[in-house]
Amino acid sequence: MTILLLGGTTEATALAHRLAARPDLPAILSLAGRTSTPRTAPLPTRIGGFGGVEGLVEHLRRGGVRAVVDATHPFAARMSLNAAQACRSAGVPLLALVRPEWTPGPGDRWTIVRDMAGAVAALGAAPKRVFLTVGRLELSAFEAAPQHAYLVRTIDPIGDVALPNLAEIRHRPPFDEAAERALMQAERIDVLVTKNSGAAATRPKLDAARALGLPVIVIARPPRPDGVETVAAPAEALAWLERVHAPAP
Repeated sequence: MTILLLGGTTEATALAHRLAARPDLPAILSLAGRTSTPRTAPLPTRIGGFGGVEGLVEHLRRGGVRAVVDATHPFAARMSLNAAQACRSAGVPLLALVRPEWTPGPGDRWTIVRDMAGAVAALGAAPKRVFLTVGRLELSAFEAAPQHAYLVRTIDPIGDVALPNLAEIRHRPPFDEAAERALMQAERIDVLVTKNSGAAATRPKLDAARALGLPVIVIARPPRPDGVETVAAPAEALAWLERVHAPAP
């Protein structure tokens, strides 16, 4: 019997370290493989998809998986939905480990939108200098607004994006508020566009935007699957796993 940890986040890595110290809770970490150089983890690791819901059900049954922790990115909606459906079909307990959302505070100038198309629309028609921190997989949405100048920051190369005025920088978090502020000033940024990932390591860009009085377009998280128990901290996830793995009285 084993635990399947669906990872790709800081919280997943923290839980992996806790599980590595618990031989009574054997676990495997699964990564989607969207980052070419993922952080090393102290657990056996598989990389790649499962082949949809049916493939994941087969993996759970064949691997004798006793519990699943979904600690994927808050915007990995398809994987979370597949996990919920597969665990329901296979009768395997599922827990979601989800970090809290960012919330605006005094001085923040946020516009909250539902999706990438909403972010593009919120930029408006007038040309702007845009700091784009939404990852590399959905950049094509901004091809609908080629009048803006985009500074795009990702971990991996973005590939071909049909934007005439695009500058690319690659950097892995964590980030520093002072450095973020200096970057925005040097690049004469007019607006920041970001997903509401909730990560502490990437929060400094929001603090820098507030300090500079810049507007921020924040893409809201997709809805999570119904009926899945959720916790916010790796320690809570470990306690849940201890209960799931506890022998029946």
